[in-house]
Amino acid sequence: MKSLSKELIRRINDLAVPIKIMHVCGSHEHTIMENGIRSLLPPEVEIIAGPGCPVCVVPSREIDESIQLVDKGVTVTTFGDMLRVPGSESSLAEKKAEGGDVRVVYGINRAIEIAEKTDNDVVFIAAGFETTAPTTASEILNEPPENFSVLSCNRMIPPAIDWLINSGQTNLDALIEPGHVCTIIGNKPFEHFSTDYGIPQATAGFNPLDILMAVYMILRQVDRGEPKIENEYKRAVRYEGNTVAQQAMKEVYKVESREWRGFPKIPNSVLEIKDEFSQYNAREKYDIEVKDVNEAPKGCICGPILRGIRKPTDCKLFRNECNPLHPIGACMVSKEGTCNIAYRYSTD
Repeated sequence: MKSLSKELIRRINDLAVPIKIMHVCGSHEHTIMENGIRSLLPPEVEIIAGPGCPVCVVPSREIDESIQLVDKGVTVTTFGDMLRVPGSESSLAEKKAEGGDVRVVYGINRAIEIAEKTDNDVVFIAAGFETTAPTTASEILNEPPENFSVLSCNRMIPPAIDWLINSGQTNLDALIEPGHVCTIIGNKPFEHFSTDYGIPQATAGFNPLDILMAVYMILRQVDRGEPKIENEYKRAVRYEGNTVAQQAMKEVYKVESREWRGFPKIPNSVLEIKDEFSQYNAREKYDIEVKDVNEAPKGCICGPILRGIRKPTDCKLFRNECNPLHPIGACMVSKEGTCNIAYRYSTD
């Protein structure tokens, strides 16, 4: 492996040109930081992190919705990372400390088990990208108990990339696409970034050699003047993706436009439960509505970090008031968050 990595780094140096490569995956950022990959690359080859953390991009409005459910006496189940994501004024962790019935689960199946064993209403907060959305869809198709429903916070990666490209804010020259997402939706939804915008792309796996190989593939495309999407992660990703999972999503979800944390409303970027399954849609079932929202804690620059225009070290709160034990912004909460990863692995 060492000889292969040296050979890849040599080839990268041979093809190096000034280029800014964005990835949109928390696992990719973890691999990059843990293994010091940025330090191995020539200085003109820059890798920046985008909105790749599914917990981080859940906006305050949806945290406030979940808090409303707790206030209504509903049992709220969610992944552990979601507990400390800030809403406008509070978080699920604070509500739990006040006596609210908030429970950490490792998946929707465990939330359904809780619903089957209690008379109380149970809601599962489904936060994730296309990777986890099919699991929620499959459970809904299996007709869970009447006292169970879902607050869908699922989002789609390609519309967010499209927004970034067209925003004029984020200057990116190439893309490393997320292997987990592409196992579900394949490479096809990303093709137009190359054909329409001339952006080189590579779908990558999650070990250091995967990342280095993706960088080499991108530089090779630049050298040849042939922007396209290449599949470095062939051991897991097929061009068409997982068509069974896609069908489950198509049956259960409708596509809507909604804001992300740090972003305005992104067109056609979220997965909401269809009307025919409204009995499992917590927004419909409990008629929850949030009007006034405070998006970011004072001094937090999580939004610009998620958009790839700032780095964690640009934030005055980073390593001071904001740290993994006391996260102020969403990017410090999850282990897939850019700030959390930078805190653990950077020396700046």
